[in-house]
Amino acid sequence: MAQGEARTSAASTGAGTGEAVEDGAGIAIGVDIGGTFTDVVCTAGERLVTFKLPTTTTDQSRAVAAALAHLADAHGIAPERVSRFAHGTTVATNAVLERKGARLALITTEGFADTLDIGRQMRRQLYDLALAPETPGWLTPRAHRFELVERVGADGSTVTPLDPASLGDAVSAVAASEAEAVAVCLLFSFADPAHERMTAEALAEALPDLPVSLSSEVDPAFREYERTVATLFDAYVKPVVDGYLARMEAALGASGVSAPLQVMQSRGGLASAAVARRRPVRLFLSGPAAGVIGACDAAAREGLRDIVSIDIGGTSSDIALAEGGRVATRGEADIGGYAVRVPMLDIVTLGAGGGSIAWIDAAGGLRVGPQSAGAEPGPAAYGRGGTAPTLTDASLVLDYLDPGFFAGGALALELGRAEDAVANIAGPLGLSTEAAAVGVHRIANAQMADGIRLVSVNRGIDPRGLALVALGGAGGIHAAALAEELGIPEVLVPLRPGVLSAAGLLAAPIEHEVAGPFLRPLAETNPAEITAALAPLEAAAEALMAREAAEGLTRRRLLSADMAYEGQSHVIETPWVPEAEDPMGTLYGAFEAAHERLHGHATGAPAKIVNLRVVLRAEGANPLDAIAPERMPGPSLKGRRRVVFPGHPAAEAEIHDRAAISPGARLSGPAIVEQPDTTTLVPPGWIADARPSGALILRRQGDAA
Repeated sequence: MAQGEARTSAASTGAGTGEAVEDGAGIAIGVDIGGTFTDVVCTAGERLVTFKLPTTTTDQSRAVAAALAHLADAHGIAPERVSRFAHGTTVATNAVLERKGARLALITTEGFADTLDIGRQMRRQLYDLALAPETPGWLTPRAHRFELVERVGADGSTVTPLDPASLGDAVSAVAASEAEAVAVCLLFSFADPAHERMTAEALAEALPDLPVSLSSEVDPAFREYERTVATLFDAYVKPVVDGYLARMEAALGASGVSAPLQVMQSRGGLASAAVARRRPVRLFLSGPAAGVIGACDAAAREGLRDIVSIDIGGTSSDIALAEGGRVATRGEADIGGYAVRVPMLDIVTLGAGGGSIAWIDAAGGLRVGPQSAGAEPGPAAYGRGGTAPTLTDASLVLDYLDPGFFAGGALALELGRAEDAVANIAGPLGLSTEAAAVGVHRIANAQMADGIRLVSVNRGIDPRGLALVALGGAGGIHAAALAEELGIPEVLVPLRPGVLSAAGLLAAPIEHEVAGPFLRPLAETNPAEITAALAPLEAAAEALMAREAAEGLTRRRLLSADMAYEGQSHVIETPWVPEAEDPMGTLYGAFEAAHERLHGHATGAPAKIVNLRVVLRAEGANPLDAIAPERMPGPSLKGRRRVVFPGHPAAEAEIHDRAAISPGARLSGPAIVEQPDTTTLVPPGWIADARPSGALILRRQGDAA
């Protein structure tokens, strides 16, 4: 929640005076742009600089230019010596949520222009007779959907050759529609993409500057509706993402950075900007994925492998489960209320963050979110024109935050404005301002706890066997309350949780994934057939990897198959281990185990393979490994103040400076640990142990060793 510059590591003495970084130090920068704040992590050898800036919502690249200027002016880190620049962004998601993407045209097979409206006839509200359309027909109106005379069969055979006249008519119609991008989704093109490629060539010849998305490249799998939606969303955000990345590269170049721009993908791997432009639909969870990677990295340093992470920022909270240090992937995401089939880490996003607005509904009940005050104007306490009460305002009213130390003192909060904002909901509820602030926290915590249940209890996993990793600017404020609610035994608050998403960018591998259809009953398939089908997929992934600066990195190849029981329509990604003694039996056994874990049962019924997948990863040393935790001299105790914890009477809490807490120290609640990028609450009945890494482990006093 905090914003501003964090202390640098002990090896960076004099950084604030503009002292130049030592020769030979590799400089890596991770920048994660969220809805409210832009987080920056920079490593230069054994030196570390972290800070936050307000997100410039009109042009996010401006915040990056400001960050580079700050690194140069305040820390002597010359942009021209940056060797790595990794970036996470919400630009693709925002384009959909705000409906600010491109004007689209769709080219499809004759008779299939209405696929987008028909959908799957699935309804979220079964008995709502006035239900609004649940398919994204708004992506392109019916008048901008053009049909081709052509037909490919399910087996890839040509049923009807592509008619040149209809292709010419479609291209002319696209030009007349003044479309800003076009999606091409022909029936069964994943089995034979020739017709789609011919269409793309015709479009490129007639309209060379028009962005084109082909379903055979975006989502080469069966189910025409899902493939159409994914391709349309790819085209919808393509000009937005392309323009954004161009501005970002221009900002880097103008600042003197020559390192290639790497962008986090939804699956948790980095790709060059050039590759990201080709499939921008894979950037929808760019920022949240970086946070999950950072959480897993921080947990691994403490020997924790079964975790649930919650990244609480200014606008939203992102929740993910990792078992054995690995976060599951899923093949579909909900973007703006629509199912989009794209591979990504299994992350649940809630509209609950520091800027979430508290309001009273028509029935007189208190609600929190999903509306957010964002970065502009922000919470009322920021004094930037916001008047609506937010979760941050409630935290200030309850004395969780020091108005003079928020963001390390870089941003002075105004308690009076926060109290006035919260009073606006307290009056109608018949509560005191303090009681209303407690209510805001209780409701927000309940929503976040339900989100954690979605990724754990709803999947048959007991959260009491997990550790909670809290990150994001507000993670430390809510972590203990969430653990108390769910019975989670311990909470990990990493050393720099407020910028852990940016740190996750530096810990992430370069990754490329290519999938293709392989519709075959398992019993009728042999390993040689799978190997042969994987070969072109691996070649395509290698071609993508060749565009990266991946020399000297450790390479890994991950093979998998999307599987289902025969008769099922939903698939599970299952590892394919060709070197196993019985690869087919191993594949089926892994599928059964995954099905039982996810759905609570395994039937032993015949299974089928639907798709095959190749993932190539290139991993190098994490530059954060060279950073030693900093400890400031002197006592950590800064003072005491009266704090209200939900469920407890008001009490005097010790206030500690995290940078001065010695490894091995133990704090007993009620206590508050302050640092520039976040605040951590230790409620009554809880203790916090300082680890050698600088992390804090929170436990109930009865559970502490």
